[in-house]
Amino acid sequence: MTEVRPRVAAPASLWERDEEVAAVARAVDALCADRASGGTLLVFRGDAGFGKTALLAETRRIAESRGCAVWSARGGETLRSVPFNVVRQLLQPALVSMLPEEAREYLGDWYGIAGPALGITDPGERQADPQGVCDGLVVAVRRLARRDWPLVLLLDDVHWADQETLRWLAAFTERLDELPVLVVVAYRADDATGASARHLAAVAAAASAPATLSALTPDATAGLTRATLGPEADNPFCREVWAVTGGNPYETVELLAKVQDSDLRPVESHAAELRALNRAARGGGLVARLEQLGIHATKFAWAAAILGTGITVDMVARLATLDRQDAALSAELLRDARILTEPESGTGRTADGDLEFVHPLIATAVYKSIPDALRRAMHGIAAQLVTDSGLGAAAASRHLVEVHPDDDEELVGQLREAAREHLAVGAPDAARHCLERALAEPPAPESHARVLYELGCATLLTAPARTIAHLRAALGMPGLDGGARVDAVFRLSQALLHNNQLEEAVRTVETEAARLPEGPARLRLQAVQYMWEGIHAGETAAPGRSARLAGLARTCAGRDNAERALLILRGFDAMTHGESAEEVAEVCDRALVNGRLAPGLGWTDTEWGLELLMMLASAYVYTDRLDRAEALFTEALRAYETAGWSGGHLALAHAYVGLGHRRRGRLREAEASLRESLRLAERVGRGLPLYWSATCNLVDTLLARGHVDEAWAVAEQYDFAPPYPTTIVLPDPRSVRGRLLLAVGRTEDGVDELEGAEKAAAARGHHNPVVAPWAVDLARALAAEDPGRAARLASGARRRAERLGTDTAIGEALRCAAALETGRRAVRLTAQAAAYLESSPCRYEHAAARVEYGIAARSAAELERGLDLARACGADGLAAQAEGMLASVAGPART
Repeated sequence: MTEVRPRVAAPASLWERDEEVAAVARAVDALCADRASGGTLLVFRGDAGFGKTALLAETRRIAESRGCAVWSARGGETLRSVPFNVVRQLLQPALVSMLPEEAREYLGDWYGIAGPALGITDPGERQADPQGVCDGLVVAVRRLARRDWPLVLLLDDVHWADQETLRWLAAFTERLDELPVLVVVAYRADDATGASARHLAAVAAAASAPATLSALTPDATAGLTRATLGPEADNPFCREVWAVTGGNPYETVELLAKVQDSDLRPVESHAAELRALNRAARGGGLVARLEQLGIHATKFAWAAAILGTGITVDMVARLATLDRQDAALSAELLRDARILTEPESGTGRTADGDLEFVHPLIATAVYKSIPDALRRAMHGIAAQLVTDSGLGAAAASRHLVEVHPDDDEELVGQLREAAREHLAVGAPDAARHCLERALAEPPAPESHARVLYELGCATLLTAPARTIAHLRAALGMPGLDGGARVDAVFRLSQALLHNNQLEEAVRTVETEAARLPEGPARLRLQAVQYMWEGIHAGETAAPGRSARLAGLARTCAGRDNAERALLILRGFDAMTHGESAEEVAEVCDRALVNGRLAPGLGWTDTEWGLELLMMLASAYVYTDRLDRAEALFTEALRAYETAGWSGGHLALAHAYVGLGHRRRGRLREAEASLRESLRLAERVGRGLPLYWSATCNLVDTLLARGHVDEAWAVAEQYDFAPPYPTTIVLPDPRSVRGRLLLAVGRTEDGVDELEGAEKAAAARGHHNPVVAPWAVDLARALAAEDPGRAARLASGARRRAERLGTDTAIGEALRCAAALETGRRAVRLTAQAAAYLESSPCRYEHAAARVEYGIAARSAAELERGLDLARACGADGLAAQAEGMLASVAGPART
């Protein structure tokens, strides 16, 4: 046999890959040329054996020859359930070179969020937010990439990557523009399904031109055959090599190696033997070849396939129950047979001296060849080895889930512990997998409901529909009592709410509360019932609900969080109904402890949920207590950012910070916060209440700024139109959309929308004229064609404003009344509106009143005052109006 085959085989998989190699070389050169350059993403897709791994190896060679740092990682078919497995592999070169103090310095505030996922620090006490962890990993890699420039990241077989890595990769590759790094990703498109396929589609979309690798042509196969076997290989033989392998580069290389090993002459008379040789190199033939190496080598290969990674002779020997000498000999045999190999030095994937399979196809074939019962038993032994090594239940869980169900309560306990560890680092998918496997064991009757409950909690953020099924099942069997049962009912109602089943959420807590005796548990569920009813935007309010809530609240002194919750709910209810702002604030203040949220009612506490606190802050917003509201909003934002909760919670926090800015008249800041809220909300999913809150307030803010076209574009882009959500959105979206339609000239549609807002508010009893400002806009729209109705609407708005009693509400009602008048009466009313709004915390409304007063009175001084206020607010349209009127009032001399 020739001795040059290994040297030739290495580049053989790169035949007909000149364009891809050239693209790699250009990307590496661009990376090295300019530290300030943007990042580059190359994606190589292709079937198994089409040379993806070879391209990544060539990328490493090119990059290292240019002086680049190269980090790499690879997915594995049996490792998909290991959360953060691939991203941990990728960052190992950086992590192992850094002291803990250095890692903390580089990651900053993200250390405690991303650190547990990377295995460099212990998790915190509360469940990590998956989106926050993902964002933390993005920040971590970005910072490390800047430190180690020029850096190349290679990710192979990512169709087998864990979900957490894929989520990170999709987010990371979306934001490469300002990061000097080259990322090269390789995967099989057809082997990814579900969420994996969606993440990989996002990665491919971020690449400028994903490359799909094709099979070798007959000419290339002939060239490769002659380069390997010599020029004497004749045309019929070369054509048969191509026909047998289908042009698959890996299969071609392996077949040619078998030809060399068998001393087969590459001529037409021997071409018929190629098919038999090819079968021996793959699938069942590979298994037969493995068996020919002997029982020890077979057991070694099986154990290596079970481990999947970190394959050492010592670990395999323990798993395969081989003595050290037999294991070492088996490893040598498997290397000689091109089944196992030592990893390339410097890949960073595994420790020195480890082994890996020559190709993923071989690993898959070996793993699938293990008899089912034996495979499950070996996974059980592997789990024990991992546990004995002190790596914890989470590390052992990928083996535990493969063990045959056998009514083993100890195994159930291990899986539950693994689920808790997965949740603590932000891996709910892995936790769900463990708990679903625990149910299959099955658990003992006394713990079955608990496992279902834990499974429901694990899927609450990611799959509300599954949560509903799990929690209903848990509540239908014995084992959940006391506080655990009450908490399960609450979480079930939350899941129903998130699944847009609000009426069922209300019925669920109402039914459970009726079963309980008087006491804290019943009071908590009653408060939850009122909370869900309070945010329900149905056609009619429950008869007598407000009276019952007021009655309950009168008995509450804020002694515990259930009483405090009822006080908040009463304050919110009174605010939406337009009751006295002074009384609303007094009730809400009683829910605080020394002016702050009570312990257990914080923004990241899960016993009550964020909805309750948003209701408290909203009650303050719409009763002109903006200092208290903004303190709560700022606290929410800080709490979520610190805890790494960057999903829906953070999106809603930004939305409400934007609402605070909007009410203050800080319109530029409001727009920035609301756009950030929408960016975050896009990752959670459209149609949710938080999405509506951000969109509605952004449209309202843009209208206040005078950016009508932008407001319309936002409404079109984010589907700000009927049907409206089943939960209350503040301010009332019908009122805001009605104003938008009027602003773009669709007067008839705008009037219809505002009349719909009128009916909905009347049915719900929502008479706060600032929350639902339909009346003032409808009155202005009808002033010309129906002045009588317009006057009645303005009069009603003023009555409701005076009942509420805030300067903002009264000032806005006076502005509306003034818009329907002319002459001295218009001047007097606009002066009164400006006086009220000067005492209001809402600067934009004050600016508008000043401009309107200046116009009515033809006062340059008032117009200048209004202009200054409008500019300070960022109300560009109002400022332009004031400037135009100033030119008219002051005359040519002023201009």
